[in-house]
Amino acid sequence: MSLCPTRGATMFESDDLPLLDENGYPTEEALRRLREWPQNDPLGWFAFAKSMWWRADWGWTESTLLAGHHVFDVSTGGWSGNEEIIAAMRESPLWHQTWEVIRRGGHYTFLVRANGR
Repeated sequence: MSLCPTRGATMFESDDLPLLDENGYPTEEALRRLREWPQNDPLGWFAFAKSMWWRADWGWTESTLLAGHHVFDVSTGGWSGNEEIIAAMRESPLWHQTWEVIRRGGHYTFLVRANGR
């Protein structure tokens, strides 16, 4: 029995990397990919993280500001799989380029500037 509903995509398109294990948690290989994501592709990094996110329909919003900046507001919902994704993201240089706010309760805000940084 799965501990969480399966989210949209479960494979990384370019190499069929399994994103989720049989219980719906991110695989170690998927987390490694997230940690090592190319620094010049922050929007792809967020799309990849979202593809593994449990309850992205509730805990993941994206908006574009007038200046063309992208804002990502994400909430872990207290689910340990989402916390694993955040932990892997924190180990990436992209975290320091995009992180804006952390609020108690597992709420995060990120900003990707119009120039991609």
